[in-house]
Amino acid sequence: MDFSFQLYSARNFQPWADVLAMLAAAGYRNVEGFGGVYEDPASFREIMDRNGLSMPSGHFSIDALEGELDGVLKTAATLGIKQIFCPHISAEQRPADKAGWQAFAARLSAVGEKVRAAGYGFGWHNHDFEFVPLPDGSVPMQIILDAAPELEWEADTAWVIRGGADASDWVARHGNRITAVHVKDIAPQGECEDEDGWADVGHGTVDWTTLFRQLNTSAPATLFIMEHDNPSDAGRFASRSLNWCRGTSE
Repeated sequence: MDFSFQLYSARNFQPWADVLAMLAAAGYRNVEGFGGVYEDPASFREIMDRNGLSMPSGHFSIDALEGELDGVLKTAATLGIKQIFCPHISAEQRPADKAGWQAFAARLSAVGEKVRAAGYGFGWHNHDFEFVPLPDGSVPMQIILDAAPELEWEADTAWVIRGGADASDWVARHGNRITAVHVKDIAPQGECEDEDGWADVGHGTVDWTTLFRQLNTSAPATLFIMEHDNPSDAGRFASRSLNWCRGTSE
């Protein structure tokens, strides 16, 4: 199992050179990029190389993918990214009905065709809103998967749970689409409120022991990416999570 670290988790603990050195010292060999690290890809790659780190996957916005694809692909090539994931759509842009989500899936398909033609994998990264049923009872995530059958899925199972869905059920039904996983944990009710209710992996309520076992048997995912949306201490989160996962997933 290949563990990585979503750099968004450490966005508040600058500079990046110190973050990457900390991650390397904690035992990471992979990181996942996001918009905040793409300003100077060549310099960032140099810092990664210095610390023995690779970036096999990265997040790029739908706006960048549709409007600046050449730049996205150049950035990906410089950083060594092999799998590109679209991570989000802002609340004001989210469709309100099934037809709207089908149209959005068509947009992802159109982008994915170009990204794959350039030699990269392409998929969608979920949050919680995709699992909230629409007025007609349909579920946006299911619509996306059905309408774009070639689309990979980077499954953020903690967001699945926060969206009110059963993560194990979604893995059971769509594990073959999952090519990367965000490994994130949810604190018990009333705990870690200063960290938006998220917990270090293995120290919360998500049953990662069972999920790892299930993912290993039903999904082609090779990247398991630690993420915490608002840690009070990125170093603590990085080391505690990696140590627990290594001990559990082996």
